[in-house]
Parts: sequence; C-alpha cells; structure tokens
Amino acid sequence: MRQILCVFLALAPFGIQTSAAKDLTVASFNIRYKNSSDSINGNGWHQRGPVICDLIRFHDFDVFGAQEVLHSQLLDMLAGLPGYDYVGVGRDDGKTKGEYAPVFYKKDQFKVLQSGNFWLSEITDRPNKGWDAALPRICTWVKFEDIETGFQFFFFNLHMDHIGVKARENSSRLVLKKIEEMCGDLPVILTGDFNVDQNNPNYTVLAESGLLQDAYHAAKVRYALNGTFNSFQPHSMTGSRIDHVFVSPSFTVKRYGILTDTYRTPAADSKPEKPGDFPREVSLTPYVARTPSDHFPVMVVLGFGD
Repeated sequence: MRQILCVFLALAPFGIQTSAAKDLTVASFNIRYKNSSDSINGNGWHQRGPVICDLIRFHDFDVFGAQEVLHSQLLDMLAGLPGYDYVGVGRDDGKTKGEYAPVFYKKDQFKVLQSGNFWLSEITDRPNKGWDAALPRICTWVKFEDIETGFQFFFFNLHMDHIGVKARENSSRLVLKKIEEMCGDLPVILTGDFNVDQNNPNYTVLAESGLLQDAYHAAKVRYALNGTFNSFQPHSMTGSRIDHVFVSPSFTVKRYGILTDTYRTPAADSKPEKPGDFPREVSLTPYVARTPSDHFPVMVVLGFGD
C-alpha cells in the first residue's frame, strides 16, 4: 500500500489533474448604455454605475458577461470593481468605439488561456452589420482556467440585434457553430441579451441544440419573480426573459436568480413620516424606487467537479 501511494505522489505533478468540487457564480447583466436622456429622467449613469458595481460585489459574481458597455462605462466599472479584469472590444471599430459585450472575471481566480471576438454577421472577423441587423453586433469569448483547481471552460457573451429577426436566428446558429468548432469537450457558458424571450423560436434554437441548456430550467433552486427587462419601471411586471444564461449539460445548475434589486433617490418635497405605532426613533421618507439598469441581471450558481 505504501508503494502504491508513493507511485501516485510521484506521478501527480506530471499531468494527473484533479478538479475538486467547487461552485462558480456567473451572471449576465445588460447595464444600459450611458446617455443624456436617461440622466434627464433620473436614471443617469453617474448614479446607477456605483449601484451596479456594489450589486456585483455584494452578489460576488466570479465571472459575468455585460452588455451595452461604452468605453467610459468600462473604465468606471473597472475602478468600481477592484480585483476584476475584462476581455472585450468596442463593436464599432474592434477597439474602443461603440458598445462592448465584455466578459469580466476575478483575476486572482482565473487565468485567461485564450480569448477573442467575432461579429454576429456573415463576415465575422471585423466590424459590420449582419443580415437584417440594425447595428453591428459582437460576441466576446474567453477560455478560462480556474487557478486553484485547473478546471477549464469557455465563456461566450453577446448582445443580439433588437430589430433583425433573421440576424437573431442566424446569430444563434453562428454561435452554436463556433462552440462546436472551438470548444471540443470543454464545458461552455453562454450569456447575453438575446432580445427574444423563452417563447420565441430563436430561443428554441439554443435551448434545444443539445449543446446547451437554459440554466432557468436546469436549476435546482430558482428565484425569478419577474422577467429580465424593466424599462426603468420598478413597479412593472413581465413574464418575458430576454436575458439568458445557457450552459453545457455537464454543469450542475444549483441556483438561478433574476435579481430585482432597486435603490432610492429623493422624491420632490420629501418629508419624514411616522409609520404608525412603530418606535418614535423610526421614520420613513418618501423616495423614488429606481432600478440600476433597464434590465435585471441574471445570476446562476454552477457546480463543477462534483
């Protein structure tokens, strides 16, 4: 028995890999691009940005895909998320212009082995609009290795067109083709704003591909009291999920949540009010409930190495 143990210990450094069971918290978050109209309506990036960063840090995302991120917002998020780095480029020039679909990750937890971008178009290697799309659309991908366990996986993040029906369908088929060509047997996570909900045929292209499953349906615990688009209206309700997290069947989906967090800004003529028979130290002041973005983030806890 002692000899067998010695042989195992001698071989371990030379290629025998073990992946200890570990959870991975991933998310998809359309943060809403920075613009003056939102500021006029009380939803400016200057007040939303810090809330978004605090939300991400509190819920402790390990790796997440974001959408509608302009370069200035990217810099703000990096400043507000110490310990995170990103992969991605602007969709308009492949550098810094236009919206990014970046992948953020904890840099002390993951090593980037490979990364890249492709456009959701017939021409995938440079900025352009595909099919009937209204705008250029991009997908950013990363091959990660968990530094502690050696576990490797691919992460894809995208934002599909809001107008082009053919563009969305062909973008789904393109992403599946890329996954088949690039990923081999490694597990895959695909996040994004797909601009179609769970009742749309284009959703079915991905959900029934055999390569991926919707984390919503696979989750052992689900917390989804609303859909994912809110239009900055915290008192609204929808059943539509247009932001999705798809994962390889090899992952165990432990938890799925649509995070309907809100924050408050002062209302006009706000005055403290005493709430009934509560202690005299307690008072409530009317404020306006606001959402950090016009989309709610989707958070998923995945198990691997179980």
